[in-house]
Amino acid sequence: MNLRTLRLLEYNKIVKMLTGFAASPMAKRKCEKLKPRKDIEVITTLQQETRDALNRLYRQGNLSFAGLKDIGASLKRLEVEGSLTSKELLDIASVLDTALTAKKFGDAESMDEESKKALDSDSLHNRFAELVPLEYLSRDIHHAIISENEIADDASSGLKAVRRNIKLTNDRLHSQLHKLISDQNRQSMFQDNLITMRNGRYCIPVKQEYKNSFPGMIHDQSASGSTVFIEPIAIVNMNNQLKELENQELAEIEKILAALSAKAAAELTYIQYDFSALTELDYIFARAAFARSYKGSEPIFNTEGIIDIKQGRHPLLDTHTVVPVDIKLGENYNLLIITGPNTGGKTVSLKTLGLFTLMGQSGLHIPALDGSKLSVFDNVFADIGDEQSIEQNLSTFSSHMSNIVYIMNHVTPNTLCLFDEPGGGTDPVEGAALAMAILSHLNDMGVRCMATTHYSELKTFAMSTSGIENASCEFDVATLMPTYKLIIGIPGKSNAFAISKKLGLPDSIIEKAYQNIDSDTVDFETLIADLENSKKEIERDKAEIARYKEEARQLQERAKAKDDELTDRKNEILAKARADAAEILEEAKAMADASIRKYNKWTTNPNKADARVMEQERQKLRTKMDEYQQMSAEKRKQLKSEHTASDFKIGDTVHVISMDTTGSITALADSKGNLQVQMGILNASLPASDLVMIDTPKQKNNQAQVGSKRGMSKALSIRPDINVLGMTVAEAVMEIDRYLDDAMLAHLHKVTIIHGKGTGALRKGIHEYLKKQSFVKSFRMGEYGEGEAGVTVVEL
Repeated sequence: MNLRTLRLLEYNKIVKMLTGFAASPMAKRKCEKLKPRKDIEVITTLQQETRDALNRLYRQGNLSFAGLKDIGASLKRLEVEGSLTSKELLDIASVLDTALTAKKFGDAESMDEESKKALDSDSLHNRFAELVPLEYLSRDIHHAIISENEIADDASSGLKAVRRNIKLTNDRLHSQLHKLISDQNRQSMFQDNLITMRNGRYCIPVKQEYKNSFPGMIHDQSASGSTVFIEPIAIVNMNNQLKELENQELAEIEKILAALSAKAAAELTYIQYDFSALTELDYIFARAAFARSYKGSEPIFNTEGIIDIKQGRHPLLDTHTVVPVDIKLGENYNLLIITGPNTGGKTVSLKTLGLFTLMGQSGLHIPALDGSKLSVFDNVFADIGDEQSIEQNLSTFSSHMSNIVYIMNHVTPNTLCLFDEPGGGTDPVEGAALAMAILSHLNDMGVRCMATTHYSELKTFAMSTSGIENASCEFDVATLMPTYKLIIGIPGKSNAFAISKKLGLPDSIIEKAYQNIDSDTVDFETLIADLENSKKEIERDKAEIARYKEEARQLQERAKAKDDELTDRKNEILAKARADAAEILEEAKAMADASIRKYNKWTTNPNKADARVMEQERQKLRTKMDEYQQMSAEKRKQLKSEHTASDFKIGDTVHVISMDTTGSITALADSKGNLQVQMGILNASLPASDLVMIDTPKQKNNQAQVGSKRGMSKALSIRPDINVLGMTVAEAVMEIDRYLDDAMLAHLHKVTIIHGKGTGALRKGIHEYLKKQSFVKSFRMGEYGEGEAGVTVVEL
């Protein structure tokens, strides 16, 4: 890429911001060297890596690379079998610990299956999976080395023994010294009652005048000369011994470091891979974290020169104030000319396109909406800003023209060109002519180009030339402030007269200025104003249509929700009605069974029948029947028909509300709208308002199937025997009656009634009941092994 373009578009600032998100020095260096690529496959891979890393950041949180140290020099020393220092070994252990953390992060074991499956298929999965943490080596290093300057006593048995001897020798030496300085006969000789160290040996501060009286070796004296530091003769051997032990300690430490270095060298290939892979991951996650900071999205790349940036935000501007822009290029037109007042956002739009292209081709996401498209260009050329050079004696125009000449000599069809006011800084007529010639040449080559200008001639040129489109940066004349919105399809106005009038310039002067402009220019500016107003009206209409569509969608959703609610309510009411009906039927069956049993009891023993009790039972039945009829009547009152005569056809099954019965249509409606309905032997002419369509035969078959399913359910749950031990005859008969009903529904052919032997009264009562049941084919006493006289076997 052209280095001047990278500087003009402030690509170096993007790189600097990216570098701040890298943790390790190696990844920071990779970020600093980041340059746009030209191979679409490489670009796609880089973008995919950034996307997958960003996805993991959103799903799993941050991954720390703080422990990734620069161990490159240490690895080279291991290649030649060199021994590493304690710091170097700790740095290797830190890298291995980071590899372990990264591997666990890559496994995503704590996530749900769906998220884990998504992460397992991304482009980073293999990078994480192939890391080799070498936990044993990291553990050995941490066990032996406490810090850069401290080796653990347990690092080796030899080191532990040496340090134990050092401690013992130190204790003996200090004991001897304390005895010397505590000697009362020598107190006057000592400058201070303390033990000090000179040249690595323990000494006692002695006054100058007693140096010849105190036996020992002089190692130093004070600055004033009043004190000499003497090693007592009594501890010379112990000091020598201590020195030897310290040398042994250093030798043991060297052995430990050499042994750990040898272990690291044996795993050099894995350590080098971890170091390289973690550096690359740090670099990738830096790109992802950078994208997250400005809510970036992955652009869709193509090689057809098509650009479609949706709501793009310049990444170097304040995120709270930057105005998003939509930029399209390369599909219906290859060249876009932006006009409008100064500080209106033209140059920002120009830089946004150029910087997005550079960022995208570097593998970085762009701050725009999803679905934005960018093209891969071989080069990006830009001529932006005031490049006046005093040293080279170049004016603004000459400097710009020198740059344009360089661009024209190196441009190819697969190049993106960005011009900020081409032809500026010279005579407007000549400058406009030059700009038109340059842009026309680039258009003929098929180059993708974007340019800003104040020349009215270029607006006309764009309107009359195929492949070139006008655009403008919107300006609010009422507030004298730009809105920074890029409007494609309409050329901009300078608004010089409107701004001057707003600032207080007299109308007479503005009127004279108008007279100095030829009529064609005035007509053109008027046309631009009309176009701009029409564009605004269309935008307002589009916004209103979008609002109406949203309201219609919300109404549709509410209607669907209401319909679902009504359906649920209907199903709930029907379910309750069925439950109520089942309960009534069950209650009626129980009452009927009880009444029949009492009636059978009275008929078998007429002498014991009590007329008063029988009348009471009859009255209870009549009252209950009246209640059911009243409930039925109330339900009939509630039941309404919403059918019309045309809804019915001959053969339809209907419910007659007034008679609470079922019939079928035998004749269609007559002149009065009445239909002929056959109800058993009764035929009646009834209005449609008295009829309700009920289940068809097909539905009845479905109900029969439901009943069959209930029977099957009963067959799965019912036992082949019933135990009535300890019950009275009446209680046993009631239970057996219900049980046999269920057995019939379950299609059981043989059941056993367990009643016990006892006095035989219960067995006799049960047998009397069984004799009167038509569905009982036969019954007998139990045989040996079945319970004998204690059970009755019934065949249904």
